[in-house]
Amino acid sequence: MPVTAKLSRRFYETFGDEIANELVEWFNQVDATYRADLLRINELNFGRFDSKLEQRIAQLDAKWDRKWNQVDAKIEKKMVQLEVKLDKKLAELKSEVAGQLAQFGAETGRRFEQLDSKWSGHWAGLNTKIERGVAELDTKIEQRAAETKAELMRWMFVFWAGTLVPLGGLMLLLMR
Repeated sequence: MPVTAKLSRRFYETFGDEIANELVEWFNQVDATYRADLLRINELNFGRFDSKLEQRIAQLDAKWDRKWNQVDAKIEKKMVQLEVKLDKKLAELKSEVAGQLAQFGAETGRRFEQLDSKWSGHWAGLNTKIERGVAELDTKIEQRAAETKAELMRWMFVFWAGTLVPLGGLMLLLMR
């Protein structure tokens, strides 16, 4: 946009129309040069900003991949521990049952029925404990997922707020 300088009539009379017009033309050239330089600087700054943004997004993706891998590893570890405990408990129960059967094997049918009902109660209790343990594990997993989701939302808000403020300032500068 060229400068439309209005110079006083006295200036034109003192230096003449040719010099005054050259001065206005020089103002226009300086203005065009500064505008071109400003545009180039803004494009360079935006390029750096864009590359840093891409770098930060890549870092954030890598960080979340690590976090999810850690969560998966913890869940897997807990599942293995639960399986070990269940196997141990089952082995203990099998051992106990085998001992009880050897001890009471010679008793009458009534005693066998009592023993059978007793173990049915134990198995029901064990099933209840297992179900309770699995329910607790599910609850913990859901809590962890909710916490992770909440933390992700907080970081997303911080990221976008931190991105939009400089971008808004940049847009205000470009609008002037």
